[in-house]
Amino acid sequence: MSRHDRTTILVEAALSVALAAVLGQLKLWEMPQGGSVSLGMLPLLVFALRRGAPWGLAAGAVYGMLSLLLEPYVVHPVQLVLDYPAPYALLGLAGLASPAYRRAASAGRAAVAMGVASAGIALGATGRYVSHVVSGVVFFGEYAPEGQNVWIYSAVYNTYVPLAALACAAAAVALLPALQRVRPVGTVR
Repeated sequence: MSRHDRTTILVEAALSVALAAVLGQLKLWEMPQGGSVSLGMLPLLVFALRRGAPWGLAAGAVYGMLSLLLEPYVVHPVQLVLDYPAPYALLGLAGLASPAYRRAASAGRAAVAMGVASAGIALGATGRYVSHVVSGVVFFGEYAPEGQNVWIYSAVYNTYVPLAALACAAAAVALLPALQRVRPVGTVR
């Protein structure tokens, strides 16, 4: 990879993190003890799909630390990791679909590309969801109603993540083809 290619990807990563921070502040719905439905994941998921898992994981972790600076709520160092850098880094798992997405998009097979992109988005969002659920069980189980299983409580409470992922997937279906026309990514080398 040339220096120019690395620079281009780093600029795209920085723009994705910045745009995620802005979109993350525009909340469609907010949970009482934290968490919200927004399009904040969209730039990170699109970046991971276009550039691959390693770059997506890195950009997500950077965004997670920025999110910690913007809206910190920390009760324990492990909870900090499970609620900030880890879940957003795991959004980068969408990049595992990058090779297939890039091949389909480059070949003009839009329907296939969108199917692959949707699967990648689901994978990344699942990673984020699992991280938040584990954090909820370990550190926020005290909020569960008396006698309720903390795993069920945390799994239900954190449903804002799949809801946000659905909104992001719908936006990505509209955004990705236009982005491919303006700034295409080539096939995997």
